[in-house]
Amino acid sequence: MNIAEAKQQVKDTIEAYLAVDDRGRPLLDTARQRPVFLVGAPGIGKTAIMAQIASELGIGLVSYSMTHHTRQSALGLPFIVHEDFEGLEYEASEYTMSEIIAYVYSYMKKSKVRRGILFLDEINCVSETLYPSMLQFLQFKTFGRHAVPEGWIIVTAGNPPEYNKSVHEFDIVTLDRVKKINVEPDFGAWKAYAVSKGTHPAILTFLEIKKNRFYSIEASLDGKSFVTARGWDDLSDMIGIFERLGKTVDYDLIVQYVQNETIAREFAAYYDLFNKYRDDYRIDEILAGGDVAGIIDRAGAAEFDERLSLVGLLLDAVCGDMKDIVDETDVLVALRDDLRGMKPAVEEGGDVRELLEDLGRVRASQLELGVAAGNLSKGRRAIAERELDEIAALARIAEEVADPAEGYALVAAAFADKAEALQGRAAEVEERLSRAFSFVEEAFGDAQEMTVFTTELTSRTSSARYIAQYGSASYFAHNADMILSDRQRELRRRVEDLNV
Repeated sequence: MNIAEAKQQVKDTIEAYLAVDDRGRPLLDTARQRPVFLVGAPGIGKTAIMAQIASELGIGLVSYSMTHHTRQSALGLPFIVHEDFEGLEYEASEYTMSEIIAYVYSYMKKSKVRRGILFLDEINCVSETLYPSMLQFLQFKTFGRHAVPEGWIIVTAGNPPEYNKSVHEFDIVTLDRVKKINVEPDFGAWKAYAVSKGTHPAILTFLEIKKNRFYSIEASLDGKSFVTARGWDDLSDMIGIFERLGKTVDYDLIVQYVQNETIAREFAAYYDLFNKYRDDYRIDEILAGGDVAGIIDRAGAAEFDERLSLVGLLLDAVCGDMKDIVDETDVLVALRDDLRGMKPAVEEGGDVRELLEDLGRVRASQLELGVAAGNLSKGRRAIAERELDEIAALARIAEEVADPAEGYALVAAAFADKAEALQGRAAEVEERLSRAFSFVEEAFGDAQEMTVFTTELTSRTSSARYIAQYGSASYFAHNADMILSDRQRELRRRVEDLNV
């Protein structure tokens, strides 16, 4: 299965293992909870989906690579204890707690999170001395005499032996105690993640044109050459930083991540072309409603690869606009709920400024714990930080008056101004989207390019959420079959109710 399907399988398994009955007992006895064993080629995202699952389920994540562990570090170190039995005194060996189990307890203490995933990577590459103990661990969830804490689910991962000389192939006895999931590279599954993450549009359009360049591992006389999902992901981050710093993105940089000379040179050439298209087609001018007659003529006469790159540039621009609106909406919705929550306290004479400062401390503490737990995505952390900034700004407004009721009225008015400004920016984004649709229609008609444009708007998280929340006449005009789901209607209702 692909990585997206594997993620859902793991997520469903964890939810099933954590499910309890009316008395709080696990529906599936802990001893029967088989650890998950993900097997797949390197760099396809096995580790990445663990962080996503932990974030989505609101649980913890402790990750360990098993390659460096010895029997002593995994099982604990021996020490002598004195015992007696009915007058018989003797000395016996005990073991300190496993480094791995101890770290789970340390994580719980630091993050206050009591349930989570213990993710052990490269589990089939353990040392010769530790290997015999893995069967006990996989069956009984213990290292030595110390069990994995209750509420922690074991997920393991490893590479097939053809990718790693250190792999020990598990025997039937071991495999019969795990849930083995084989994962294969798949561009479509990775693309959904990459788009939501904000992967550089040059990478997305290059791989859309040349899907067979997404993943490749080859052996030659000169050694191994390879391209992985992890490589594209890391390259995207570095390209973004280089562009921000005004540094040159060239083959020498690309081949450090795309470690296949042919594919690296192909992408380097395409990246240069992509930037040329960005300049030649003047995307901002198209979306601003400028004179684009000449650009339309050029686009209509272009080769398919160039057309697809142009569509990618338009999508990157409008989806970036939509993401900004959606993120700001999330901040204001959270802030609105907080303001509504403190209203009864204000009506009883509470000081608005003090209530806002208390709220800021609570939200800051929650953010700190989320960061410590490691289960906050980059986007969720940014939204939490922006809400803290907004709370602080409203607290400063409340300082202007002494009367609590008047202070709350000022804060509510300031919030209403923010909500109204957001609605105005959303209307501007709709105008830009309408111009993008008009351009694609005039340049390409109702051909494949329009299909790509509307399909991508439907599938991308930021654009789908924006359309669900704010609507889009231009989108619905080109996608009449689109029907809002219950979830999308709920998003729309939340936006329409942006008042305190």
